Amino acid sequence: MDPVTGLSLGRIVLGAASLARPDVAANAFRLDAAANPQLPFVLRLFGAREIALGALTLVAPPAGRRALLATGVAVDAADIATAVQGHRAEGISRQAALGLLVPAAGAVLVGLTALRRPRG
Repeated sequence: MDPVTGLSLGRIVLGAASLARPDVAANAFRLDAAANPQLPFVLRLFGAREIALGALTLVAPPAGRRALLATGVAVDAADIATAVQGHRAEGISRQAALGLLVPAAGAVLVGLTALRRPRG
């Protein structure tokens, strides 16, 4: 499977899981939904974003696909910064921060690798 297709499908699956079962997504990300009753709402927003970005990247023509890959890299880099900030200043556990940071870092690497490929 092409890495971009894999990344896009991964976004869609993660997004669908977050949208349909935010409780399961919270556990996967090692976040405490009981301590934060707004977490399911935020995870559904995250899920919708991931589905949209993944689906649009899958169906986009080559020029649009590159732009969406760059957008995905920026979004995932922001997720990394948010995980670091959450751990340092907002009381997010190291385990939860890593649960958010590691997948985002993987997505950044795949996205940057795809963007470095020659066009065409």
